[in-house]
Amino acid sequence: MILKHSSDVSPETMKKPGFNDMEARFLLTSDDGCPRYALRLMEFGPEGHTSYHCHKEEHEMFFLEGKGVVVGEEKKEVPVHAGDALFILPNEYHQVKNTGNDILKMICTVPIFPGQTGKGTTPCE
Repeated sequence: MILKHSSDVSPETMKKPGFNDMEARFLLTSDDGCPRYALRLMEFGPEGHTSYHCHKEEHEMFFLEGKGVVVGEEKKEVPVHAGDALFILPNEYHQVKNTGNDILKMICTVPIFPGQTGKGTTPCE
């Protein structure tokens, strides 16, 4: 069994191109002994966002606080709020944006591919 408190995991500022005002806490990864799935806590400041991107990993999101939009295929914006759950297919283009004045906070799970930690993703080809 692995038990951690989120406050014991330091936030890491995401500095990828197209990302703005976003931090991630990698709560559970292969570094902790998790063989198949990683658990991440993501926080977006006001106007924070990811790039519009895709990767080979599917992932699940659960929104804890705030409000925003997820931009999906064909650039369609879908509103999200605290309590919403979302599934992104492998290779599906998407972007998360905070549209509120407060923090947008979500939990994200991704599969860990062989040789990876669960902290990154594998870009689409």
